Amino acid sequence: MLLLIQGCKRNDRESQRLLYNQLYGYCISICLRYCRTHDEAKEVTNDGFMKVFQKIDQYKTDTSFKGWIRRIMINASIDHYRKERKHYYQVVVDDVSDHFITHATGLDELSHKELVAMIQCLSPGYRTVFNLYAIDGYTHEEIGVILGISVGASKSNLSKAREKLRGMLNKINADEYAKSV
Repeated sequence: MLLLIQGCKRNDRESQRLLYNQLYGYCISICLRYCRTHDEAKEVTNDGFMKVFQKIDQYKTDTSFKGWIRRIMINASIDHYRKERKHYYQVVVDDVSDHFITHATGLDELSHKELVAMIQCLSPGYRTVFNLYAIDGYTHEEIGVILGISVGASKSNLSKAREKLRGMLNKINADEYAKSV
């Protein structure tokens, strides 16, 4: 990995390509949590890699490279959210359960992909706060600064996101129960 990083610092295209191929799966998995669609996550991931290659000189080798790149991908996702925020609120999502799992296999067998799909069904504000708090470990104060919202709004969005996810899980559980009866 260190050789690839050094090659990227020299703007070596082959090193950049190899680093991209090696870390693409890791990076898109981060961006998928923040984005509505896989195509949107690809776009954000590619934007994030552009930032990685532009800022690679700022990476300090005494820190985790994956941690450094993870932070860039989260920030790229947040930048995308801010840029697209005005478009997000044009769609009202009341019953999001139809947008994801059509053949759930039970709560105990939910896959990672199904959980990510559920999170993607949340409204952009709820999804972003949920990811930052529950998955990436930010505090409500940090989220408020990052997103330009109050601490109370962050807490409210997290509560509502959890409520929506709980509702989706309950629907899956009820559907499974109805199939077994």
